[in-house]
Amino acid sequence: MKKITAKALAQAAGGVLAHEGNEPVAEHISLDSRKMAGNDLFVPIIGERADGHDYICMAIGNGATVVFTSRHKTEEEVQEAILTQCKGDKEKETAAKAAAWICVPDTRKALQDFGAYCRRNNPIPLVGITGSVGKTSTKEMIASVLSEKYRVLKTAGNFNNEIGLPLTIFRLSEEDEVAVLEMGISDFNEMHRLGAIAKPDICVITNIGLCHLENLGSRDGILKAKTEIFEHLNGTGTVILNGEDDKLSTVENVNGKAPVFYGKSEKNQCGKENCIYATEIRNLGLDGMKAVFHFPECTKEVEIPIPGEHNVLNALAGACVGMELGLDVEQICAGIKKAQTIGGRTNLIHANDMLIIDDCYNANPVSMRASIDVLTQAKGRMIAVLGDMGELGADEKRLHYEVGAYAASRGLDALFCCGELSKELAKGAEEHSETMEIFYFATKEELLLHLKSYLKKGDTILVKASHFMEFPDIVRSLQASVQ
Repeated sequence: MKKITAKALAQAAGGVLAHEGNEPVAEHISLDSRKMAGNDLFVPIIGERADGHDYICMAIGNGATVVFTSRHKTEEEVQEAILTQCKGDKEKETAAKAAAWICVPDTRKALQDFGAYCRRNNPIPLVGITGSVGKTSTKEMIASVLSEKYRVLKTAGNFNNEIGLPLTIFRLSEEDEVAVLEMGISDFNEMHRLGAIAKPDICVITNIGLCHLENLGSRDGILKAKTEIFEHLNGTGTVILNGEDDKLSTVENVNGKAPVFYGKSEKNQCGKENCIYATEIRNLGLDGMKAVFHFPECTKEVEIPIPGEHNVLNALAGACVGMELGLDVEQICAGIKKAQTIGGRTNLIHANDMLIIDDCYNANPVSMRASIDVLTQAKGRMIAVLGDMGELGADEKRLHYEVGAYAASRGLDALFCCGELSKELAKGAEEHSETMEIFYFATKEELLLHLKSYLKKGDTILVKASHFMEFPDIVRSLQASVQ
């Protein structure tokens, strides 16, 4: 981010200087007191296990020059904190007194307010992407397309929530020409807060699926929560929607403007015209997909280097955004062809004549089915390693059972399950298959022990579960054992 004085920062974040320091400036931001780049703004977050306020002086000692604080309201309280946290370390005490301490009502809210300030001061085109499934893959596809013409800033990793989004916006530089930001929520009003920070010029919604039902209740609730973003579109911003989705295809207009739809047919479920649609879809197995894209002015065969038919829809979304931002058809197709996955998102890992499909970034019933479909393109034995899916509400057991039944219907060779809810997943598979080998384990350690002895050369292994299951541990262990 651009250098900013402590006084300007206090004003931008809605705070007051509880301790002015020596007129410092900030040009980086950090939430980790151990990791500073120099001239940092340190934002102490109050978490379940720790309170960042306890580490303010450590952050200053490591290079922070400005800090937010909601614990210390006055100069006297700041001085007391300095004496307590520095514990006689004169060098650290001197640095703490030279830093600016900005008092804010809530450090998370101050982070968001400062993010909104930075966005207002970087009015480049911003693409906001949300949806139940496919946000990250679609973000990568859109960024790949737009990179054919622009310098693009995109969300890194899972920085898509009320902390991650402003941190991404802080990364904007004068060289960036377009921002492509993922926006993830799990409850009502979260999208209002994210939208107020990002103020997108283009909004893409991938689908309305079965996730976060614990808070949002139903797909109608999910639609309502996701479309909160519409109220924060910049001016006459454009909304791009998946016309294949029965909920999204009912959207008539947004702020008086018709949405742009994309899909796998000329008309979507409500009979509206899709701006760009795909025909002659060909599955190339784990090498990806091919399809003929029908643009308003021409048709063009497009190569999609990522497996799974759902990636045709992601590519169509990228094409629609590219058209909105002035790319020609050749640039759009070139960008789609160069698209890549990231770790945990249909990431194909070749190891000792085996193939690991690392898709364990997160999971819900829709993405589970899509990943199972990708696994069925394998040439050798097809082995699914599946774990619990979170935030599914009252129907969580039934939804796990149905995924197990779906895995059985797709002719997989083996299913390894782990997690309390995955007992239902295994049950669903057992009751719908007479040939698939099905294993259930209470812990990942037990699963790995049996899985490693089961595997042989030529196998393809899908690994997928929700975040809290920490299935990347399984991917890393498999990689290490077959090198």
